[in-house]
Amino acid sequence: MIKQLDDINMSYAFPEVAFDDDYIIATYQCNVPTSDIEKLAMAIADEQTTGTWIKVSHETDDKKKIFGAKVVAIYELPDMGNDMVQPPAPPMHIIQIAYPMRNMGTSFPMILSTLFGNISASGPIKMIDCAFPKKYVEQFTGPKFGVEGIRDRLGVHDRPLVNAMIKPNTGWTPEEGADLFYQASKGGVDIIKDDELMPCNEDFCPQKDRVTLFMQKEKQVFEETGEHTLYATNITDRIDKVRDNAYRAIEYGANCLMINTYTSGFGTLQMLSEDPNIDVPILAHIDFAGVFCGATYTGLSAPLTIGKFVRLAGGDMQINGHPWGKFPFPMKSLARCFRFFTQPWWNIKPMLYLVSGGTNQMMVDKAIKALGTDIVLAAGGAIHGHPAGSEAGAKSMRQAIDAAMEGVPVMEYAKTHKELAQMAQLLGADVSFDLMK
Repeated sequence: MIKQLDDINMSYAFPEVAFDDDYIIATYQCNVPTSDIEKLAMAIADEQTTGTWIKVSHETDDKKKIFGAKVVAIYELPDMGNDMVQPPAPPMHIIQIAYPMRNMGTSFPMILSTLFGNISASGPIKMIDCAFPKKYVEQFTGPKFGVEGIRDRLGVHDRPLVNAMIKPNTGWTPEEGADLFYQASKGGVDIIKDDELMPCNEDFCPQKDRVTLFMQKEKQVFEETGEHTLYATNITDRIDKVRDNAYRAIEYGANCLMINTYTSGFGTLQMLSEDPNIDVPILAHIDFAGVFCGATYTGLSAPLTIGKFVRLAGGDMQINGHPWGKFPFPMKSLARCFRFFTQPWWNIKPMLYLVSGGTNQMMVDKAIKALGTDIVLAAGGAIHGHPAGSEAGAKSMRQAIDAAMEGVPVMEYAKTHKELAQMAQLLGADVSFDLMK
C-alpha cells in the first residue's frame, strides 16, 4: 500500500512543533552501521513508545498519534552533498526524537525507560542531551537550596567554599570521626561529608552516634570561631529505608544529607528533595556515574547525567571531577557540566559544583580561574593528609583560596603561611624558605 501524506507525517515533526505539542526531545549519537538511517530512527521511535518489531492488532493510528514518538531531526556528519564526495570514514548520525510528555509523567524511572530504555542495549547509540519544555520543567521543584541557599545557611558569600570528606573512607568509629570533624571544621572547612563508602547505620559506626557527636562538634566550633559547618551524612541504604534514614538524621540534628545518587537512583533523590519534611540541603554523590557516562559510543553524556538529571531531581550540590586531579576528566567536560549545573533554567535553582577527585592546594587557583568563586573545593587527602594534621590541612586550603582571591601566586603566599608551605612541600613543590615563619 502506498503511504499517504498523513501517514508519513504522523511519524515526523519539526522540533519547534514537537515542543509546542508537549513533547520531550531526546538527542542521540548513533554509530550503528546502516544503509537506511531513516528506517533506524523510526525503529528507535517505535521501540520506545507504541511499536515493536511486528505490527500488532491494537497499535491503532489513534494510539500512535497520542502516544507515539516522532522523528524530528536526522543529521549526518559530514552532511553529504550531491557531489558524492566520499568521506574518509562512515558517517556518524545525530538523531532527535520527540516523546509525548504524557508517556512518562514526572517519574525518573519512566523518564529513563522511555528515553533510553531498550535502545541502550542496541549497539553504539549514546544519548547526548534531552530538551524539556518549560511546562514540563515547571512540574519539578529542583534544588530546595542550591548555590545561594547553601551560602545563606553558612553565612558565606564572598569566597569559594571548602569541603572535606572524612578519611579513611570507612571503618572509623563515631569518636574518631568526631575528632576529625572538629579539627577540619576548626581549621575552616565549610562542609564535611561522609565518604560514599561509609554506610548509613552499621554497628561499627551507628547513625545516631555519628550524627549526634558530629553536630556537638559543629556547635563547639561555631562558638569558638563563629563559622558554621554543614555535615552531609550518608543516608544511602535499601530504598525502603532511605526516607526513614533522612528523618532520623534530621531528628539527631543533621543539617545536611548525602545520597549516593547513581546507585540509589534519580527517583530516590527526587523523593527526598520534594519531601516538605526534609528542610536541609542534599549532596548528590557521583560514585557509579561512570557506568552511565564513561563511554564514548554508548550510555549517556556527562553533562546530561551529572548536570541536568541530578539538578532536575533536586540535588543542591554534587561532587564532580576536574582536569587537575586523580581521575581523567577533560576541561571540556568540566566546562559543559558546570554550565548544566548553573545556567538559568526557569524555576530550577543552580546547583553547587564540588570540585573533587585529587583536589589539593596547588590547583585551587586553576579551579577559581576556570569556574569562578561559586564553587566548593572538595578535598580529603589534601586536608587530612597534612603533616601537621587536619586542622592545619584545612587552614592550608583556606590559605590557598585567599591567595587566589588576592591574585597572589600560591608559593609566594606560602612564604608567610606555614600550613600552606608545609603542604606545598609535601606535594613536591620547591620550598626553599623557612617553614617555621
